[in-house]
Amino acid sequence: MPQPRSIQRVRIHPLGDTALLAVLGSRLDTALNTRAIGLASALRKRRDVRQAVAGYASVTVHFDPDQTTLESLGAAIKRLAVRRPKEPIPGRLHRIPVVYDGVDMPEVSDSLNLSPREIVALHTRPIYRVFLVGFVPGWAYLGPLPEELELPRRRVPRTHVPAGSVAIAGRQTGIYPMQVPGGWHLIGRSSVKLFLPNSDPPCLFRAGDRVKFFAAALD
Repeated sequence: MPQPRSIQRVRIHPLGDTALLAVLGSRLDTALNTRAIGLASALRKRRDVRQAVAGYASVTVHFDPDQTTLESLGAAIKRLAVRRPKEPIPGRLHRIPVVYDGVDMPEVSDSLNLSPREIVALHTRPIYRVFLVGFVPGWAYLGPLPEELELPRRRVPRTHVPAGSVAIAGRQTGIYPMQVPGGWHLIGRSSVKLFLPNSDPPCLFRAGDRVKFFAAALD
């Protein structure tokens, strides 16, 4: 029986002489992300692979050129990608309290034609997936955000976003783990520490984890 078209199509792109990018798709999709995480995990078990990092729907692979070639590893990746994936083990579930008093809440309310109460109800409704961790230590890209809350990024990013700020942009949401520049819309704040440099691992969220927000009282 032929494999589904979405599983057959794996594109391999070279990244210099010792790395490649395996692209499984282009959608913000939990199933594609699950496949990417599973493929990265399988590749990390190979002797010829130094590192494999999953993205939204892709895997960046750093390999040992003394043990394999781009062509050989690319062929192996395509074989791995068409295997029926194991039933994924659900990631850890994090319940995150949020005070929904972000500085952008009035503007978001006007742009979406929704009341702050409706925005909170929509934002706290899903169990979000951690697609990947990056940008700065501890930052997790969470989604998919309900389409009713979809907004483009701010035209002018802020130079300073306070740590703990809960934000939305596109079909994603996230929490700024430290004070950094940012262009997402700030709708709330959380006291949960996301980057713990003295812990192992230092980031609270990991790819594949699940996040559930709930409204907390004003402090």
